[in-house]
Amino acid sequence: MAQTTLISRAQIFDRVHEMGAQISTDFSGTEMIMLCVLKGAVFFATDLARAMTLDVALDFIQVSSYGNQKYSSGVVTILKEPQLDMHGKAVLIVEDIIDSGLSMREVFRYIESRGASRVKTATFLDKPKSRKVPFQADYVGFSIEPQFVIGYGLDFAEKYRNIPEIQVLSE
Repeated sequence: MAQTTLISRAQIFDRVHEMGAQISTDFSGTEMIMLCVLKGAVFFATDLARAMTLDVALDFIQVSSYGNQKYSSGVVTILKEPQLDMHGKAVLIVEDIIDSGLSMREVFRYIESRGASRVKTATFLDKPKSRKVPFQADYVGFSIEPQFVIGYGLDFAEKYRNIPEIQVLSE
């Protein structure tokens, strides 16, 4: 399969550092938990944390709505729950991509129900034209058209996560 590069390594580096600086300013003086949505957001969350000047606690949540398909099933299942107590804390949910909005809406509601004092969202990629439910992330790396992309943590059937740039998956 020949892939087309959509977002380069240099563009990723620059944008993640811009986001880290903005989040550091916005969360200054708060006790923050960075909640990484597994598995795809691991690369982004790691780079974002290193670009921030805050001390952050790190936790993970895993949800599923895709399986091995290119399109969301519409059913969101929590596979791994966070371990840290979020009550009274600021939580930044870090996601790799917001597509339909269904997964992020459910994760957001779940974290709110755990008593977080403030919940914000950061997504590396956003596909606003693919929304099935209204959702707007607080921090967006890049907005892209509705196409299936791989790399920088994003996969197809558990492959291609380690590609250091964003590529459009060809048939």
